[in-house]
Amino acid sequence: MSNFQKDEQDELQKHLEEKAKQEQELQKEKESQSLSAYDACVLKESAKIHELVAKAQGETPDSSKNE
Repeated sequence: MSNFQKDEQDELQKHLEEKAKQEQELQKEKESQSLSAYDACVLKESAKIHELVAKAQGETPDSSKNE
C-alpha cells in the first residue's frame, strides 16, 4: 500500500508542477500582450509627434516668407 501511496503522491506532485508551469506561461503571455499594447500606444503617439514636428517645420519657412 505504501507503493500505491507513493505513486499517487508522485502523480499529484507532477500534476501540481505542470499546473504551475501552465500558470507561469499564461502570466508571461499576458505580460507580453500588455507590453505589445503599450508598445502600440507608444508607436502611435510617436507617429503623432513626428507629424506635428514635420508640420511645424513645414510651416516655419512658409510663415517667414509671408512676413
